[in-house]
Amino acid sequence: MSTLLATSGLTASYGDFQALFGIDLSVEAGEVVAIIGANGAGKSTFLKAVCGLLPVAPRQVVLDGEAVGGLPAHRIAARGVAMVPEGRRLFPSLTVEENLLVGAHLGRPGPFAIDRVLDLFPPLAEKRRAFPRTLSGGEQQMAAIARALMANPRLLICDELSLGLAPVIVRSLYAILAEVAREGLSAIIVEQDVSLAQTMSSTLYCFQEGRVSLHGPSSSLTRAQISRAYFGV
Repeated sequence: MSTLLATSGLTASYGDFQALFGIDLSVEAGEVVAIIGANGAGKSTFLKAVCGLLPVAPRQVVLDGEAVGGLPAHRIAARGVAMVPEGRRLFPSLTVEENLLVGAHLGRPGPFAIDRVLDLFPPLAEKRRAFPRTLSGGEQQMAAIARALMANPRLLICDELSLGLAPVIVRSLYAILAEVAREGLSAIIVEQDVSLAQTMSSTLYCFQEGRVSLHGPSSSLTRAQISRAYFGV
């Protein structure tokens, strides 16, 4: 496998407050990487830095061999990075179908057109002309994932997919994510459920206070190792 994304010594700040301290992380082509950590550990900040929402040095984020750190978000998106943000962030004045079409506005070629994503998420096909406020939480999350897939990304970044959702819905969403990953899509998932993060990924990183406190093959890391890295004890 070749490396699709690599961060090297990644730092990020909000004004005078430094949130990340030298994050080294890599995602191979076709790999699912999970990031876990307590609230405030730097997980969402890391995603924002990768996606161009925070200023970072160019070589601190390398996508398919190209230094992209600090590029505007739309230019990183054009290179094949799509994010499913925490809280879904659907456009309330647009229908489900219109929200999905927004995801395709860059015109990247690939397998994910409107019919394909509606096949992946049948409830959306039934409500394609509905507005987001009429959807359940699970349906809204489906729409957010589908919108990101419509961008035909090489790297899909998912921030807290399971937040506030029933376990049966979470299992359904991750089953679909596993399906598209088997087709070669790379992904980074930030997830509070440690067991789910381990199950879904091949490599797991734990963040603590803006640093990587543990990383390794997901299946070989023990609960004791993860607990020490997660809580710092």
